[in-house]
Amino acid sequence: MNSRLKSATLGPVTINPSREPASGTRVTTRAPRRAPSPEERRRDADNSRRLLLAAALDEFAEKGFAGARVQDIAARAGVNKQLINYYFDSKEGLYRSLQELWLQRETEFASPSLALSELVVRYLHDTLSEPRMTRLLLWHGLAAEAEIPVNSAKHEGDLERMRSRKAGGELAPELDSGAVLVALMGAVTAPVATPQRVQMITGMDPTTPEFEEFYADQLRRMVRLLAGCPHHDHVHEHDGDSEHDGHSEGEHEGRHEHARDDEGEHDADHEHDR
Repeated sequence: MNSRLKSATLGPVTINPSREPASGTRVTTRAPRRAPSPEERRRDADNSRRLLLAAALDEFAEKGFAGARVQDIAARAGVNKQLINYYFDSKEGLYRSLQELWLQRETEFASPSLALSELVVRYLHDTLSEPRMTRLLLWHGLAAEAEIPVNSAKHEGDLERMRSRKAGGELAPELDSGAVLVALMGAVTAPVATPQRVQMITGMDPTTPEFEEFYADQLRRMVRLLAGCPHHDHVHEHDGDSEHDGHSEGEHEGRHEHARDDEGEHDADHEHDR
C-alpha cells in the first residue's frame, strides 16, 4: 500500500497514524464535553428570558417601542440577539411579554374586593415603585397606533369594573365611570409623568417616601368624595387610620368655626355696651 495513503492531511499539518510520538513529546487528550442536563437547559433558558425582559423594559422605557432596537436590547442583556426571535418571536412579542408580566403583577395588589380609595393608593404605590411601566404608557401616547401593540381588552375590563363600582354606590350618580377612570389614571401617573411640576406644586420630591405618604392620604380623601358623601361607608380596613384622621380634621375645623362664632358674639356684646 502506498505510504501516502496511510496519512490524513488536516491543513498544513500531516498526521500519520502509523508513526509513534517523538521521544519527549507531551501528548494531551481533551475530555469529551458533557452535554447539559434538561434541568440545566431549562435554567439557562429561564435566565436568558429574564435578562432579555429586564433589558427590554429599560430600552422601551427610555426610547419607546419604535425607538428601541433589538440589537441594543440583546447587548444590554448580554445575549445573542437571535434569542429574541427564539423566545419571543419578535420585538413585538417581547413587548407583549412585558405587558403580560404587568398584568400578572397587577393581580397581586389590585384585588377587586378593595374599596376604590384603597385600590387607587395601591396603584400609586406600584407606579412609584416601578416607574418604567408608566413610562411605557407615556411612550404609547406619543407613538402612532400602528407602531405599538394595544391591549384593548385590558381597558374595557377596567371600565366595566368602574361601572360596577358606580352601581355599588362608590361613585355619585351624576359622575361618568369613564371620566372618573381617566381622572384617576392621571392622578396616579402624574408624579412620574411630570415630576418637576409635582414638586413645584407640592414642595415635595415625588420619589421620596414622604411624598407617597402625603399624596396617598390625599388621594384616599378625594376618592371617597366621589361617592357624594365625605364619610362614605365603602372603607377598607386599611383605610381606618385615614378615615379617623378625616373625622379629626373635620372636628378640628368645626371647633375652629365655633370659636369664631363665639368671638363674633363677644365683639357684638362689647359694641352694645359701648
